[in-house]
Amino acid sequence: MAYGQTGSGKTHTMIGGHKNEDYNLTTEPQPEEGVIPRAVRQLFSIISEKPADTHTVEVSVVEVYNNDIRDLLGNDPKVRHDVVTSSDGSLSVPTLTSRAVGTVDDVMSLVRHGLKARREISTLIHEHSSRSHLVVMLTVSIQTHHFLFSPQRVTSPTDVFAVPQSTIPKERSHRRQLPQPHSAPNLSKVTMRSRTPSPVRSLSDTSSSGVIKTKLQLVDLAGSECVGMSGVTGSALREASYINKSLSALADVLGALAEHRAHVPYRNSRITHLLQDSIGGDAKLLVMLCISPANRYVTESVQCLGFGQRARQVQRGPIRRKLPGNMERIGPGDGPTYSGRNSPRPKSAGPYKQ
Repeated sequence: MAYGQTGSGKTHTMIGGHKNEDYNLTTEPQPEEGVIPRAVRQLFSIISEKPADTHTVEVSVVEVYNNDIRDLLGNDPKVRHDVVTSSDGSLSVPTLTSRAVGTVDDVMSLVRHGLKARREISTLIHEHSSRSHLVVMLTVSIQTHHFLFSPQRVTSPTDVFAVPQSTIPKERSHRRQLPQPHSAPNLSKVTMRSRTPSPVRSLSDTSSSGVIKTKLQLVDLAGSECVGMSGVTGSALREASYINKSLSALADVLGALAEHRAHVPYRNSRITHLLQDSIGGDAKLLVMLCISPANRYVTESVQCLGFGQRARQVQRGPIRRKLPGNMERIGPGDGPTYSGRNSPRPKSAGPYKQ
C-alpha cells in the first residue's frame, strides 16, 4: 500500500517509471519496475517451483471513486459494486470481473487497461492527479489434496473417515465384563468405526471445500490533498473531500487496531471495508510512505510520517492457519489420516489447527 500526499510519487512507486501509457511491459525485469510488477514476478517465480497444475491465479482491478467501488475490467466501469460477507466471515465482491493470468505480462496488461479507465485530472500540484484509490487483487487458488493428505495411504474416499479403535490391554482383562447377548457375533480386537462422511467425498474434489484461496492486494491510494494548494473547484473539490475522508477513515482503523479497541470502524469507508481482511486479521500489511522533498509541503510530510508511525504501532497476534472444513495438515509418517473434530488422534499428528 502506497500512502502520501498528491504528487509524491505513489503511482510511480507501485507501477514504475512510465511515460504516457507505457508501463514497461517486458518479459525481463527492469530497473525502474514498480512494486506491482515486482510482486507479480516474485509470485509466479514461487508458483513455478510448486507441482504443476496445483496453483491458479486470477486478477481483478478496481478503483474506489467517491466512496464507490468500480470494476475497471468490466464492460461498464460506472456500475457500483458492494462488499459481501460470506457465512465463514470472509469478504468478497462477487460481482467483480476476474481474469485468469499466467504471466507477468498478463497481469500488467490488465493493470494498464484499468489505468486507462481510472479517474485523474490536472491540478496546480500534479499534472496527473489520481482521483481514486486503485486496488489490484490477485487471488491464488491452491488444490489442497496435493499437500494436506498423503494420497498413497488412502484406498477409497471413505477410508479417510475410518478411525481405528484401541485394543483392550491384557493387564485389564481381569475386570468384570458386561454379559454379551448370545446372538452377538465375535468381534476382533481391532475394529474400524465408520463415521458419516462430510461433504468432501474424495481427495481429488476441486470444490470450494478442497481449495484454499489467498489474496494479494496491491494498493495505490489517492493522495491526501490540501485544497488551498491544489486549487480544485467543482466536482474535483468533491473528489478531494471523498479522498481525504477515506484516508482519515484508514487512519482511524489503524488507530483502533493499534489500541486494541473492541470495535474497529472498517465500514466507515468503502476502501477500508474492501481491504478489511488485508488490514486486520491474519494478513501482513506493508505501508510505503511517499513524501515530497519540497519545503512547501513540510506540513503534509509530517502528517504522512505520523500516519506511518500509527501503522507501526499495530501489533499482530499469532497467525491462525485456516484450512477447509474436515481437513488438517499432516506430515510423512504421521500414521492414518483422520478427519473431524471428534476423531481420536495420534500424538504425532500435533494439535488441531484453527
